[in-house]
Amino acid sequence: MFDSHIHLEQYENIERQIDSWKLAGVSGLIAVSTDLSSSYRTLKLQSKFPEFIHAAVGFHPERRLPSTVDIEEWKTLVRLERKRIVAVGEVGLPHYSINQLPHSLDHYLDFLSECLEVSTQYNLPVVLHAVHDKAKLAYDLLRERKVTSAHFHWLKAPIPVVEQIINAGYFISVTPEVCYRSRDQKLATKVPLSQLLIETDGPWSFSERFLTQQTSPLFLSEIVDALSCLRDQPKDILIEQLNRNTTSCYQLAKKAKK
Repeated sequence: MFDSHIHLEQYENIERQIDSWKLAGVSGLIAVSTDLSSSYRTLKLQSKFPEFIHAAVGFHPERRLPSTVDIEEWKTLVRLERKRIVAVGEVGLPHYSINQLPHSLDHYLDFLSECLEVSTQYNLPVVLHAVHDKAKLAYDLLRERKVTSAHFHWLKAPIPVVEQIINAGYFISVTPEVCYRSRDQKLATKVPLSQLLIETDGPWSFSERFLTQQTSPLFLSEIVDALSCLRDQPKDILIEQLNRNTTSCYQLAKKAKK
């Protein structure tokens, strides 16, 4: 199983935890970043576990926009470390913190466009945080920029927008919420199996059965259990397809050949 979206550099005792995750059947992680320093930390972890950790570098959109200096250094980092990077992310548009941020949504759209330019320049997929009414804005920008490979993580969007994302061939992931929330369960049955990914978004915490547990890739098996019931598919078939999807989305087969 692949965790297609996790903030790995925010965990402690990584080495010990990775051992337990591997024993539980986790075969790899897409480790995303939230700013320039986070991108460096993610790449440092990738260098320690190059076959298990796959690094994405970017700026989380629910934060202040990065400085011009940080943006330029980040672009240099992508250029220099391209062979060790599998995606631009996570990037996108603010929704939850939009009213507390000093910049307008137009500024974030401009910055996202700049990030998409980097992703196309280096033939990298893009990991998107774009929810509710922001999903359509991000989708339109992807099409305008002719981005062919994108992953909408933890998508929350109107059905017509979900359908547009699906028709464009982009990937969509579900989190542990699919185990207990009807909105996510409906999404999990709507997305074609060939475009579905699973993620934890750890260390973000979850409710219900996960309330007292630290979020980790150990939750993946429960996500697969839920999907198996929702889609009436055997777990082994699901895992095989989900692994294939992650490998395809993030071009991991190509990376292994380098």
